[in-house]
Amino acid sequence: MTKSLIAAAVSLAASLAGTPALAAPAVKNVVLVHGGFVDGSGWQGVHDVLKAKGYNVTIVQNPTTSLADDVAFTRRAIAQQDGPVVLVGHSYGGVVVSEAGTDPKVKSVVYIAAFAPDAGESVSSLIANPPPGAAVPPILPPVDGFLMLDKDKFAASFAADVDAKTAAFMANSQVPWGVAALTGAVTSPAWKVKPSFYLVATDDRMIPPPAQRQMAKRAGATITETKGSHALYVSKPKVVADIIEKAAAK
Repeated sequence: MTKSLIAAAVSLAASLAGTPALAAPAVKNVVLVHGGFVDGSGWQGVHDVLKAKGYNVTIVQNPTTSLADDVAFTRRAIAQQDGPVVLVGHSYGGVVVSEAGTDPKVKSVVYIAAFAPDAGESVSSLIANPPPGAAVPPILPPVDGFLMLDKDKFAASFAADVDAKTAAFMANSQVPWGVAALTGAVTSPAWKVKPSFYLVATDDRMIPPPAQRQMAKRAGATITETKGSHALYVSKPKVVADIIEKAAAK
């Protein structure tokens, strides 16, 4: 190598040494997981807000038959992504993302008025001792191993701030929720190893707000509160999308 080439190489090395490292690209993949009694269509508003900002959005259509089945569906969705993922769960979907969120592709986990269980906990164990004065969800007795909400009480309990027409459709299009899904226990919660974010719905009549705050604090989550029903992912899609964007930028 000639002296001139050596000098050029030394100069280039010195120049690169003084160049700051490129920042990691922002996470652009978002996977949304719905809860019990509903399907993924309720995420449409959040989907539209995020898509307009350039995010790649995948909505999981879980069967809500068992935790194992729902986690498998969610892990397949994560596997399809081409890079890091923000994993988002609403309600029972919080249990699913707690179990599936340990996947290496998941950068952060977002809970939207959701259950955030610790190891060994399930929906059944978390709702066993509700806070004093908490609203009682209008869950009907199980039929063939599946649960439904009383259609006449659905709007008031689940979607009080959703327009009447949409809330009525949600009540009439309910997805039966498998009792086995409620008893599925988390083994190793993602919030213990991944940054977590929690949006508390202060008017929730399905998961009491004090319980939401307790789970969020225990998870060490970045907590945001907003006035809204359990279905705030339908009624306030921009608020929900803002939380997801914060998680993507973390």
